[in-house]
Amino acid sequence: MDIASTLPFQIIYRIITGEMHEGETFGFLNLLRLWRLRRVAELYKRLEKDTRFSYFYTRLIKLISVTLFAVHSAGCFYYWLAAHHKTSGNTWIGVQVKDFKHRSIWLGYTYSIYWSIVTLSTVGYGDLHAVNTGEKIFNMFYMLFNIGLTAYIIGNMTNLIVHAAVRTFAMRNAINQILRYASKNRLPEGLKEQMLAHMQLKFKTAELQQEEVLEDLPKAIRTSIALHLFHGVVASTYLFKGVSEDLLTQLVTEMKAEYFPPKVEIILQNEIPTEFYILVSGTLDVLVYKNGTDQVLSKIGPSDVAGEIGVVFNIPQPFTMRTKRLSQVIRLSHHHLKQMVQPHSEDGKTIISNFTQYMKDLKQEMQQEIPSLKELLGDTTVEQATANEELPSSDAVNSQRETNLEGTPEDCTSLASKYPTRVIIHGHHPNESPTGDTNGKLIHLPDSIEDLFNVAEKKFGKRGNKILMEDGSEVEELDALRENDRLFIFES
Repeated sequence: MDIASTLPFQIIYRIITGEMHEGETFGFLNLLRLWRLRRVAELYKRLEKDTRFSYFYTRLIKLISVTLFAVHSAGCFYYWLAAHHKTSGNTWIGVQVKDFKHRSIWLGYTYSIYWSIVTLSTVGYGDLHAVNTGEKIFNMFYMLFNIGLTAYIIGNMTNLIVHAAVRTFAMRNAINQILRYASKNRLPEGLKEQMLAHMQLKFKTAELQQEEVLEDLPKAIRTSIALHLFHGVVASTYLFKGVSEDLLTQLVTEMKAEYFPPKVEIILQNEIPTEFYILVSGTLDVLVYKNGTDQVLSKIGPSDVAGEIGVVFNIPQPFTMRTKRLSQVIRLSHHHLKQMVQPHSEDGKTIISNFTQYMKDLKQEMQQEIPSLKELLGDTTVEQATANEELPSSDAVNSQRETNLEGTPEDCTSLASKYPTRVIIHGHHPNESPTGDTNGKLIHLPDSIEDLFNVAEKKFGKRGNKILMEDGSEVEELDALRENDRLFIFES
């Protein structure tokens, strides 16, 4: 069909017979060229998938092309019916234009297109109407066809308009929900403005949100992208200077990126330290609440760290961190940091050394805001020295690991010791659900099982002699426990 639709039949006939023929046979053969329209449909499909072209304008041009083709085809066929009717005056155009067959073809085409558009748009002026039976039958089929064509055009145009405005509607709905929530709960004006600013920023920077862009990609590609974007920033922070490339790679791949609008707190003073942040771009004010007002102590910029003091010392955050302008940060939880540093003892000591030196060089006014700073720094120094004595060489470390039944070193790294494992304890059997103990008690894991029994006795007023996990397995060694494990302590 592709070959037949491109053959010049009239020229071939003239070459073979030596005569020029203008009969209807060649007119019908020329209709084979309509077969090539499917190529046009395939072209539009490719353009719609090509991100170099606007989807909206590609669809719009396609709809216009379909409409013009339908109008042109119907008008031409309607004129052909009139031109081949045995009585010219008994046709839709013959009633208006006498002897139309001998008039200009453009006059007939104008009348035909005018009738086709008027019928397609359902205006129906009535000045051009079917006269004979053939025209009436064609009109019926054409009007039925127009119902589907009109629905197709309107449906696609509506979809394009809604698609262009759906993000605007979503943002307006989200803002309205925030306003209603703030009004219902009587939130302060400043807090409401922060919520609105964060929501507006979320929609403005939707294309920059790392999670939404990367979540469907393979892990290897996500890792490569994260290293490309943030490796230099993490490596230049004071906390991770001098650590191994392996640890840097692990840190970067676990970090999550996000944006914050101006004048928004990303860390609140005295909140529980669960994460720390590395500033990629922007500026943060370091604040402390004193005498009823927020006092600015310092500012931090790109490649600086926020929240690490509370995380390393495992104390409530001593400062509030507030964005001064649009800022991008990458964050890492203290739990992930602890897990990644444990196998890297030398890197752990390097991080502690960097952190200790940073704290000693900190402004005096900032040091005064950290409770028991000297004792905390003293503990850190002692732990670092102890770690150096206990790990004199890699051979000693390997020997220590070989004697450990679990295959892990019995002594944690210096940094890991700054993060006591936190577990949730309950004073009943895991299959029981007594009232008043649904959430359990969050504690730091003590050094021995006996100490754990003592802590549980203080919390629940009764002493247990057995420890089970949620799945019913009995705990025999505390080293096997992980962060946020649930322990059920009871008397068997």
